[in-house]
Amino acid sequence: MTPHSTSPTGMELPSLPLEEWRPTKETLHRYAQIVGKVRLEHSPYTNHWWHVPLHVSPRGLVARHMFSGDLPFEIGFDLISHELEVTTGAGGKASFALYDGLSVASFYANLHSAFDFLGVDVSLDNPSPFDLGDDGHFEEDDGHASYDREYVGRYRNILGWVDHVFREFSGRFYGKTSPVHLFWHSFDLAVTRFSGRRAPMPADAGLLTREGYSHEVISFGFWPGGANAPEPSFYSYTAPAPERLMEQPLSPASASWQGGSAGLMYEEVRKSGSPKDTLLEFLESAYRAGAKTASWDVEDFEIGQR
Repeated sequence: MTPHSTSPTGMELPSLPLEEWRPTKETLHRYAQIVGKVRLEHSPYTNHWWHVPLHVSPRGLVARHMFSGDLPFEIGFDLISHELEVTTGAGGKASFALYDGLSVASFYANLHSAFDFLGVDVSLDNPSPFDLGDDGHFEEDDGHASYDREYVGRYRNILGWVDHVFREFSGRFYGKTSPVHLFWHSFDLAVTRFSGRRAPMPADAGLLTREGYSHEVISFGFWPGGANAPEPSFYSYTAPAPERLMEQPLSPASASWQGGSAGLMYEEVRKSGSPKDTLLEFLESAYRAGAKTASWDVEDFEIGQR
């Protein structure tokens, strides 16, 4: 029997071995990039690219409150009913099923059919995957077409739980903090704290870096596994990276420094006696390590426990 641990809502945290759902994860990632690119082009600009990510909803993921001209609309991944739904401020609604065999090309075509039905004018400037090593456009991708409902459900449950814990951790900080959001380009759920100080910027830094890292940050996130992590894991990094960062202690004992980032495997959290406390312990230790070495005013930023 596979051991389970209990979430803050009483839900048992499921296992999510990457190799057992990799094809589905890769397909879902590309679905998310398509929706994310719509959000990029149809949301009012917000500092640090906060208008671009997706957000966790009770039923999955959502691209919130976008605009096609004066028409507001949203796109939601319902990962319980396994549907993609588009709704508008005019009362319109259109949806289509997510199922095993639905290629990225078909998803792209179905989404545009939903837009046409609802009168939502969307045209992507660059309908190609970002940083996934793919050739061609989304509308040409018939190769990614896996959708395992069991593992999609596990992923949804984990995202909901992590979002819950990240938001609790976020509430302990008085300074500027990002929303908890999912970056569709890399498929990680993240939250970031800011010191308020400007960060030095290399002369050759691109637009993404100049805006995303314009100020000192300590960021925290969850990877479902992929090129950057062999299995689901939690991470934290401080940017700019201060000296002696990786000399600082981390907790629990299974956490470690890897390539300048603090890391803790999801399975270590899931199998612990109290997953929520274990994750909060890791997040706090990584924050303290970064804040100490980057000379943040920890006491001024700290909110007392309530």
